[in-house]
Amino acid sequence: MIVVKLGGSLYNTPELRAWLNILDEVANQQPIIIVPGGGPFANQVRDAQQLHQFDDSHAHHMAILAMAQFGLLIKGIIPNCQIFYFPTDKLVTTPKGLSVWLPNKSLLSQAEIMHSWTITSDSLALWLANKLNTEQLILVKRNYLNNNRSITELSKLGVVDTSFQHLFSQTSVPSQIVDAQDHQHFSERLADNTDSILFL
Repeated sequence: MIVVKLGGSLYNTPELRAWLNILDEVANQQPIIIVPGGGPFANQVRDAQQLHQFDDSHAHHMAILAMAQFGLLIKGIIPNCQIFYFPTDKLVTTPKGLSVWLPNKSLLSQAEIMHSWTITSDSLALWLANKLNTEQLILVKRNYLNNNRSITELSKLGVVDTSFQHLFSQTSVPSQIVDAQDHQHFSERLADNTDSILFL
């Protein structure tokens, strides 16, 4: 099983549907869980916080719901995609096929997840991949051209959020960043992911 985070920047691009189609196809052989970015829904949270000046804890909760909205949009595009909730009060079973994670308020009780903008869907995807002990995490981002940077550099450049490095140091899940336009080579990357593994 692998976790694939689809960046919110794919929201209004043709790459979004292209990625969903290829993930749906690959998921016939290997279970895939999509972690949705926040996209325009998270941007609305940022705008609302700036306008009304409420605290980061409430903004964090709203941003989680923004991810869930993007996830529901993905479910609408790919109807056979299953909705996956984690953590839940019930025994977690590994989903089969293609699933999309809808984070909810149960995530707020996780001590290692700060209620701030330092944690975005990138870190939450890594957190989920670690909790589920998945084979790999893939972050799909637009305009990502250089795979030969450290996580520290990627964080400073804003490619990943500022909490990603700390969480990555606590996990053994192989992780890589893939450019959104590289969807046609996704299957090959799964077979050989050594070129873009993230190292500290």
